Amino acid sequence: MTGRQRAIEAGAGFAGARRAWGGWGPFRGPHHDQSRVRDVVVLAALAFYASPIAWQLVTSLRPDADLMESGVGITRLTGAHYVNVATASPLPRALGNSAGIAVVTTAVAILLGVAGAYALARLRVPGRRAIMLGVVMGTAFPAIATVAPLYLIVRALGLRDTWAAVVLAHTSFALPLALWLLAGFIRELPREMEEAALVDGASPTAALRYVILPAIAPGAAAAAVITFLASWNEFLFAYTFTATEASRTVPVALALFPGVFEVPWGDLAAAAVLASVPPIAIVFGLQRHLVRGLLGGAVKE
Repeated sequence: MTGRQRAIEAGAGFAGARRAWGGWGPFRGPHHDQSRVRDVVVLAALAFYASPIAWQLVTSLRPDADLMESGVGITRLTGAHYVNVATASPLPRALGNSAGIAVVTTAVAILLGVAGAYALARLRVPGRRAIMLGVVMGTAFPAIATVAPLYLIVRALGLRDTWAAVVLAHTSFALPLALWLLAGFIRELPREMEEAALVDGASPTAALRYVILPAIAPGAAAAAVITFLASWNEFLFAYTFTATEASRTVPVALALFPGVFEVPWGDLAAAAVLASVPPIAIVFGLQRHLVRGLLGGAVKE
């Protein structure tokens, strides 16, 4: 065997050993080191952002006597705070109010958003660019600047302390965002899809229902999730337009959580954990559709 052949075999053996070891130890390269550093940084950031949630969970499971002591050690666990929240607080009704208001707001915003987005993206609407610009500019107004006139309108209509008042307020801010997102998704669709359906005898409404809606389903799901979360977490309008437990939402109930002479930290932490479960479950359950919807209109094939 010549010296050149020995060198080739040695090189092949080195590469094979490096692949077998996965880049660890003496065969580790600079790219692997950068990847490990990036992973550590991401995990550290996730731990930092998750620390308040973990602290709330630990606080909700510690007895009141332990909460008054210094230190973060856990010696005993209890579910008494969750029992108190479920049986002697306004949170269960507030959860129902928030769920109902968020679902109705999402349904109204998506239905109107799909119809409006299709009209602005496909039909020859006079001044549609100006309309879309006005829609986008409407989202720039802070909520505090519109709460007073909306309150006067709600009171004149006799809707104060009702779901309808909160739904109207939430929809007024959710609809422009849904309209803008869905119009972008519809523009990305080739017109040949609708033209083929029209040639086959479908009406424009049928083309929208059977051709456009299935194609933009990921985008509609993303808009629905964003709308639901925004409605669930909204505080200003819900606090202004409600007066009793009959229509108060979760953020308002947490802000007005009962406590006369002292703050019930354990009960409050348990209520916050319970209030976080529905949105977290929705995001984890629909995260694939959410990512596909948000990225679907950004890439042209």
